[in-house]
Amino acid sequence: MTRTAARIARIALVGDRSPHVVSHTRVPLLLDALAERDRIGLDAYWIPTEDAEAGDAVRGFDAVWVLPGSPYRSEAGALTAIRTARVEGIPFLGTCAGLQHALLEYARNVCGLDRAAHAENDPDADDPLIEPLACSLVGHEAEITIEPGSLAHTVIGSQRTVERYHCAYGPSRHLDTLRAHGLRFSGHDQDGHIRIAELPGHPFFLASLFQPELAGDGSHPHPMVRALARAAVERAAVLS
Repeated sequence: MTRTAARIARIALVGDRSPHVVSHTRVPLLLDALAERDRIGLDAYWIPTEDAEAGDAVRGFDAVWVLPGSPYRSEAGALTAIRTARVEGIPFLGTCAGLQHALLEYARNVCGLDRAAHAENDPDADDPLIEPLACSLVGHEAEITIEPGSLAHTVIGSQRTVERYHCAYGPSRHLDTLRAHGLRFSGHDQDGHIRIAELPGHPFFLASLFQPELAGDGSHPHPMVRALARAAVERAAVLS
């Protein structure tokens, strides 16, 4: 009896790749480390946000990772990729701007907040969901408290973690509406500000304002990156 070889998991890296974005330069190191240390080989494809505007751009992938690097060349492309991952049950990770745009997509398409905006993309918006942080987190490290029983807690394995940031924008309003429509905010900083979001009932949907790709020197993938990789492999195995 001939067995069909397992399909290699394919991951879409959505973002406008640049050598000047540190998190982007870390991705090849993380992929190599996943292959060498965890025996998880991923077939990775960078998809510029302009290309992600096509409705099928990330369809067929086993995971979608929306990376930092905003303002994106196409807000619409980032939102389309996130919506596809959310609706079609594709494992999703959003980091920094990836979290910001995941909340924006959810606000518009699930909560009916059509005018919700990202102030970096639309400074004059009358309903900014994502606004400049009172204190920029560019280059900062800070402690995060994680809710027990959450996906984030399962993945990170602790109720507290110290993470690195490189962002100046974050969620500011309509948070109760997002919660009422099913989104869970499972990680907060010491002042109670949102740092992690997830979507219960989805196979794997996790987003952070911090950048897990900046953890360490890139030789040991952050638990969130490792968890996304494993979710991609599981999806590939099911679809083989």
